[in-house]
Amino acid sequence: MHLYSRQILLEGWDIDAQEKLRLANVLIVGCGGIGCSTAELLARAGVGKITLIDADTVELSNLQRQIAYTAQDIGFHKAEILAKRLQQINPYIDVQRYTVRLDQSNAEQLIASQDLVLDGCDNFATRYLVNHHCSQYQVPLISASAIGFQGQLFMVEGDSACYECLFPRQQYVTESLRCADSGVLATTPNVMAALQAHHALLFLGLEKMPLRQKLLLWDGLTMKQRILAFEKDHDCSNCQAKQSAN
Repeated sequence: MHLYSRQILLEGWDIDAQEKLRLANVLIVGCGGIGCSTAELLARAGVGKITLIDADTVELSNLQRQIAYTAQDIGFHKAEILAKRLQQINPYIDVQRYTVRLDQSNAEQLIASQDLVLDGCDNFATRYLVNHHCSQYQVPLISASAIGFQGQLFMVEGDSACYECLFPRQQYVTESLRCADSGVLATTPNVMAALQAHHALLFLGLEKMPLRQKLLLWDGLTMKQRILAFEKDHDCSNCQAKQSAN
């Protein structure tokens, strides 16, 4: 109670909301610039079970923006280091970690049992895979991305438009927009991580979905933020497959 007292004092946020966090299961895909910050914020807020998946190890170039890691962590798996950090921050939560890539062999097992999936990975193939399984098993998804000075955030839930509606696979599957290729300011992933974690808390504690079927665009050069509504793409193969399955 003392640990979460400042949240419980909030008007509109009470013990019931905090209890919902305690009972929540959240999967974080990617423990890089977005994932490691999002995970720490959720751990501090009291999300009861956090599952991490990332096959990468810490590199020197990561330290510029990935605030969970230090020079002593170079060469070790990000998911392992981050899991230990979360347990040190909040020993009252359950943290699971997987030092493998999310793929067809493990996606169903990891996603189907979650209350929420948070995607912060850096490649389109994994994002489409996460989107597909979240749609298939009706698991809400909040997706965040950051590149250069800009970031994006949106939510997929229930029968809403999905990731593939917004970013058609045939247009983006061969794209390779990654921080390693295009660069990123140290603050950009952390801004998007804070927004992603904030939305996750609103959803888990208060059942609010301000970005359901809406795209938030953040511009770090102008400090402007826009929110755009988007609709289902009737040609979306993922939505068609979901409808056929139902």
